[in-house]
Amino acid sequence: MNKLLDALTKKSVLISDGAWGTQLQAKGLPAGECPERWNITHRDVVYSIAKGYVDAGADMVETNSFGGNVIKLGSYGLDDQAYEINRLAAEISREAIGTKGIVMGSIGPTGKILMTGEITPEEMYNAFVPQVKGLEAGGADVAMIETMLDIEEAKIALKAVRDHTHMAAICSFTFDKTAMGEYRTMMGYAPADVARAMAEAGADVIGANCGHGIEQMVPIARELRENAPDIPILIQANAGEPHIEGDKTVFPETPEETVKWVPELYDIGVDIIGGCCGTTPDHIREIRKTIQRLNQ
Repeated sequence: MNKLLDALTKKSVLISDGAWGTQLQAKGLPAGECPERWNITHRDVVYSIAKGYVDAGADMVETNSFGGNVIKLGSYGLDDQAYEINRLAAEISREAIGTKGIVMGSIGPTGKILMTGEITPEEMYNAFVPQVKGLEAGGADVAMIETMLDIEEAKIALKAVRDHTHMAAICSFTFDKTAMGEYRTMMGYAPADVARAMAEAGADVIGANCGHGIEQMVPIARELRENAPDIPILIQANAGEPHIEGDKTVFPETPEETVKWVPELYDIGVDIIGGCCGTTPDHIREIRKTIQRLNQ
């Protein structure tokens, strides 16, 4: 059995890691620089982020590979290094968490839109192939297909994972609240649409990440659970609503504020809880403490 699926049968809730992009920025990544290049040039910094989450109690850590598909890397002239950059990303996180922990290979969107004809399904598929191969070669247990807006793109990434690796697959989407009080991706998909479509496509875990904060994840998690009652669910919220202070983007939600909503996610039956933009090892540490109390 895959390590992730095995772990889910043994624990009521797994703790994942928190933000990577904002942590890289806090450690010196300049605006406009390729984060994934740092797997080559700043391996020690990338390792320190993963290790920080491990030390905070995360059961699973992601990789510095969110923009590691061929198309995204191509904008930095790194498309021919996609396999190696992703291999290094997984290798670094594996070193940080050890052999018993779970490494989630981060796979973000290509940034291209299928429905406008900006890219073909075949081109999109081919952009993910070196990424998924590199992640598995570096030691990733799971493909973390995340921050998705389009069900079709998520399906294409999932197909690349299934065709070329033995990794389990998480498919996680980003939702915003509409003027009508409903939650939709930028492409108009509701959590119910995502839950049904990704369950049918064969995702091992479905979820939501990013967005505006953990409070808004509660109704999203509930809708995912109602429409996919038998599939594990992941929730990774931002540290609140971002705002600009000077030349910096600030995420205001403290660890103590974040964990106020963890019991509701627990009661809904969320299986994996972590953080996204703005969250830190302190957020993950408090989430772990809260889950431990709830399990007593």
